Amino acid sequence: MKKSLHSTDSQTLKRIRGHGKGWVFTPNHFKDLGTRDAVASALKRHKQAGLIRQLAQGLYDYPKTDPELGILEPSIDDIVSVLAGRDVVRLQPTGAYAANLLGLSTQVPMKITYLTDGLPKTVTIGKRQIILKRTTPRNMAMAGRVSGLVAQALRYLGKDHVDHSMIDRLRDRLDGPAQAQLLKDVRYVPAWIAKVFQEITQSEEVR
Repeated sequence: MKKSLHSTDSQTLKRIRGHGKGWVFTPNHFKDLGTRDAVASALKRHKQAGLIRQLAQGLYDYPKTDPELGILEPSIDDIVSVLAGRDVVRLQPTGAYAANLLGLSTQVPMKITYLTDGLPKTVTIGKRQIILKRTTPRNMAMAGRVSGLVAQALRYLGKDHVDHSMIDRLRDRLDGPAQAQLLKDVRYVPAWIAKVFQEITQSEEVR
Protein backbone atom coordinates (compact mmCIF):
# COMPACT_ATOMS: atom_id res chain seq x y z
CA MET A 1 0.00 0.00 0.00
CA LYS A 2 2.81 2.42 0.92
CA LYS A 3 4.56 1.61 -2.34
CA SER A 4 1.36 2.32 -4.25
CA LEU A 5 0.87 5.64 -2.49
CA HIS A 6 4.48 6.61 -3.14
CA SER A 7 4.13 5.67 -6.81
CA THR A 8 0.96 7.74 -7.18
CA ASP A 9 2.64 10.65 -5.42
CA SER A 10 5.70 10.64 -7.68
CA GLN A 11 3.72 10.13 -10.88
CA THR A 12 1.33 12.92 -9.92
CA LEU A 13 4.27 15.23 -9.32
CA LYS A 14 5.81 14.26 -12.65
CA ARG A 15 2.58 15.02 -14.51
CA ILE A 16 2.13 18.40 -12.81
CA ARG A 17 5.67 19.47 -13.67
CA GLY A 18 5.30 18.07 -17.17
CA HIS A 19 2.43 20.44 -17.90
CA GLY A 20 4.41 23.39 -16.63
CA LYS A 21 3.61 26.48 -14.62
CA GLY A 22 0.12 27.87 -15.02
CA TRP A 23 -1.60 24.51 -15.50
CA VAL A 24 -5.12 24.33 -14.06
CA PHE A 25 -6.37 20.85 -13.21
CA THR A 26 -8.69 18.62 -11.20
CA PRO A 27 -8.15 15.24 -9.51
CA ASN A 28 -9.64 13.64 -12.64
CA HIS A 29 -6.45 14.47 -14.50
CA PHE A 30 -4.71 11.80 -12.41
CA LYS A 31 -7.34 9.07 -12.18
CA ASP A 32 -5.17 6.68 -14.19
CA LEU A 33 -2.35 6.97 -11.64
CA GLY A 34 -4.04 5.43 -8.62
CA THR A 35 -7.15 5.22 -6.51
CA ARG A 36 -9.21 8.29 -5.74
CA ASP A 37 -7.89 8.34 -2.17
CA ALA A 38 -4.28 7.96 -3.33
CA VAL A 39 -4.63 10.86 -5.75
CA ALA A 40 -6.33 13.01 -3.10
CA SER A 41 -3.51 12.26 -0.66
CA ALA A 42 -0.87 13.11 -3.26
CA LEU A 43 -2.51 16.43 -4.11
CA LYS A 44 -2.86 17.25 -0.43
CA ARG A 45 0.86 16.67 0.11
CA HIS A 46 1.86 18.77 -2.90
CA LYS A 47 -0.47 21.53 -1.73
CA GLN A 48 0.99 21.48 1.79
CA ALA A 49 4.48 21.61 0.28
CA GLY A 50 3.49 24.78 -1.57
CA LEU A 51 3.96 23.29 -5.03
CA ILE A 52 0.33 23.57 -6.09
CA ARG A 53 -2.56 25.77 -5.03
CA GLN A 54 -6.18 24.86 -4.41
CA LEU A 55 -8.37 27.37 -6.24
CA ALA A 56 -11.75 25.94 -5.22
CA GLN A 57 -13.20 22.58 -4.29
CA GLY A 58 -11.72 20.03 -6.68
CA LEU A 59 -9.84 22.69 -8.66
CA TYR A 60 -6.08 23.33 -8.50
CA ASP A 61 -3.28 25.05 -10.35
CA TYR A 62 0.50 24.88 -10.63
CA PRO A 63 0.90 28.63 -10.19
CA LYS A 64 3.11 30.91 -12.17
CA THR A 65 5.12 33.50 -10.29
CA ASP A 66 6.35 36.92 -11.34
CA PRO A 67 9.44 38.48 -9.72
CA GLU A 68 7.54 41.70 -9.08
CA LEU A 69 3.89 40.65 -8.85
CA GLY A 70 4.40 37.39 -6.98
CA ILE A 71 2.00 34.49 -7.51
CA LEU A 72 -0.21 35.08 -10.54
CA GLU A 73 -3.88 34.20 -10.89
CA PRO A 74 -4.83 31.71 -13.60
CA SER A 75 -6.73 33.00 -16.60
CA ILE A 76 -10.51 32.77 -16.70
CA ASP A 77 -10.29 30.83 -19.96
CA ASP A 78 -8.04 28.18 -18.38
CA ILE A 79 -10.35 27.79 -15.39
CA VAL A 80 -13.51 27.58 -17.49
CA SER A 81 -11.95 25.09 -19.90
CA VAL A 82 -11.23 22.76 -17.00
CA LEU A 83 -14.69 23.24 -15.46
CA ALA A 84 -16.34 22.38 -18.79
CA GLY A 85 -14.22 19.27 -19.17
CA ARG A 86 -14.72 18.15 -15.59
CA ASP A 87 -18.49 18.46 -15.71
CA VAL A 88 -18.81 17.54 -19.41
CA VAL A 89 -20.90 20.61 -20.19
CA ARG A 90 -20.91 23.43 -22.69
CA LEU A 91 -20.25 26.96 -21.53
CA GLN A 92 -20.98 30.25 -23.27
CA PRO A 93 -19.48 33.58 -22.08
CA THR A 94 -22.07 36.28 -21.66
CA GLY A 95 -22.52 39.84 -20.43
CA ALA A 96 -19.65 42.28 -20.00
CA TYR A 97 -17.08 39.50 -20.33
CA ALA A 98 -18.33 38.56 -23.81
CA ALA A 99 -18.09 42.21 -24.86
CA ASN A 100 -14.60 42.45 -23.40
CA LEU A 101 -13.40 39.36 -25.26
CA LEU A 102 -14.46 40.97 -28.53
CA GLY A 103 -12.84 44.31 -27.76
CA LEU A 104 -16.19 46.11 -27.44
CA SER A 105 -15.66 46.96 -23.79
CA THR A 106 -12.64 47.58 -21.59
CA GLN A 107 -14.53 46.43 -18.50
CA VAL A 108 -13.19 43.20 -16.95
CA PRO A 109 -15.91 42.18 -14.48
CA MET A 110 -15.11 40.47 -11.19
CA LYS A 111 -18.28 38.42 -11.61
CA ILE A 112 -18.20 36.56 -14.90
CA THR A 113 -21.30 34.75 -16.07
CA TYR A 114 -21.37 31.78 -18.43
CA LEU A 115 -24.51 30.17 -19.79
CA THR A 116 -24.45 26.39 -19.46
CA ASP A 117 -26.47 23.30 -20.25
CA GLY A 118 -25.17 21.75 -17.04
CA LEU A 119 -25.93 22.38 -13.40
CA PRO A 120 -25.88 25.99 -12.19
CA LYS A 121 -23.09 26.85 -9.77
CA THR A 122 -20.84 29.63 -8.58
CA VAL A 123 -17.09 29.13 -8.33
CA THR A 124 -15.25 31.71 -6.25
CA ILE A 125 -11.53 32.09 -6.88
CA GLY A 126 -9.89 34.87 -4.93
CA LYS A 127 -11.88 38.04 -5.62
CA ARG A 128 -13.37 36.65 -8.80
CA GLN A 129 -16.59 34.74 -9.25
CA ILE A 130 -17.44 32.51 -12.18
CA ILE A 131 -21.20 32.05 -12.32
CA LEU A 132 -22.56 29.17 -14.38
CA LYS A 133 -26.19 29.93 -15.25
CA ARG A 134 -28.34 27.17 -16.69
CA THR A 135 -30.29 28.21 -19.75
CA THR A 136 -32.44 26.83 -22.58
CA PRO A 137 -31.14 24.59 -25.39
CA ARG A 138 -31.90 27.41 -27.86
CA ASN A 139 -29.59 29.80 -26.01
CA MET A 140 -26.87 27.14 -26.10
CA ALA A 141 -27.27 26.41 -29.81
CA MET A 142 -24.24 28.59 -30.64
CA ALA A 143 -22.14 27.71 -27.56
CA GLY A 144 -18.46 27.49 -28.37
CA ARG A 145 -18.87 29.34 -31.68
CA VAL A 146 -17.93 32.92 -32.44
CA SER A 147 -21.57 33.61 -33.30
CA GLY A 148 -22.56 32.76 -29.74
CA LEU A 149 -19.95 35.13 -28.33
CA VAL A 150 -21.02 37.97 -30.63
CA ALA A 151 -24.72 37.41 -29.88
CA GLN A 152 -24.15 37.52 -26.13
CA ALA A 153 -22.01 40.66 -26.40
CA LEU A 154 -24.72 42.38 -28.44
CA ARG A 155 -27.42 41.35 -25.95
CA TYR A 156 -25.35 42.90 -23.16
CA LEU A 157 -24.74 46.17 -25.03
CA GLY A 158 -28.37 46.49 -26.10
CA LYS A 159 -30.00 47.34 -29.42
CA ASP A 160 -29.81 51.11 -28.90
CA HIS A 161 -26.10 51.09 -28.06
CA VAL A 162 -24.73 49.11 -31.01
CA ASP A 163 -23.47 51.69 -33.50
CA HIS A 164 -21.53 51.60 -36.78
CA SER A 165 -18.17 51.92 -35.03
CA MET A 166 -18.85 48.72 -33.07
CA ILE A 167 -19.97 46.93 -36.21
CA ASP A 168 -16.78 48.09 -37.96
CA ARG A 169 -14.66 46.81 -35.06
CA LEU A 170 -16.36 43.41 -35.21
CA ARG A 171 -15.92 43.25 -38.98
CA ASP A 172 -12.20 43.98 -38.62
CA ARG A 173 -11.83 41.47 -35.81
CA LEU A 174 -13.67 38.55 -37.42
CA ASP A 175 -12.09 36.72 -40.34
CA GLY A 176 -13.93 35.19 -43.28
CA PRO A 177 -14.85 31.85 -41.65
CA ALA A 178 -16.05 33.64 -38.51
CA GLN A 179 -18.27 35.97 -40.55
CA ALA A 180 -19.62 33.00 -42.50
CA GLN A 181 -20.56 31.39 -39.17
CA LEU A 182 -22.59 34.46 -38.25
CA LEU A 183 -24.67 34.08 -41.39
CA LYS A 184 -25.23 30.37 -40.70
CA ASP A 185 -26.54 31.12 -37.22
CA VAL A 186 -28.87 34.05 -37.86
CA ARG A 187 -31.83 31.71 -37.29
CA TYR A 188 -30.93 31.40 -33.61
CA VAL A 189 -30.98 35.11 -32.73
CA PRO A 190 -33.58 37.90 -32.45
CA ALA A 191 -34.25 39.93 -35.59
CA TRP A 192 -32.19 42.94 -34.51
CA ILE A 193 -29.12 40.81 -33.79
CA ALA A 194 -29.60 38.96 -37.08
CA LYS A 195 -29.52 42.35 -38.82
CA VAL A 196 -26.25 43.23 -37.04
CA PHE A 197 -24.80 39.84 -38.05
CA GLN A 198 -25.63 40.65 -41.68
CA GLU A 199 -24.15 44.16 -41.43
CA ILE A 200 -20.91 42.74 -40.02
CA THR A 201 -20.53 40.51 -43.08
CA GLN A 202 -21.13 43.35 -45.56
CA SER A 203 -18.26 45.39 -46.94
CA GLU A 204 -18.25 49.13 -46.31
CA GLU A 205 -18.84 49.67 -50.05
CA VAL A 206 -22.07 47.67 -49.86
CA ARG A 207 -23.25 49.68 -46.87
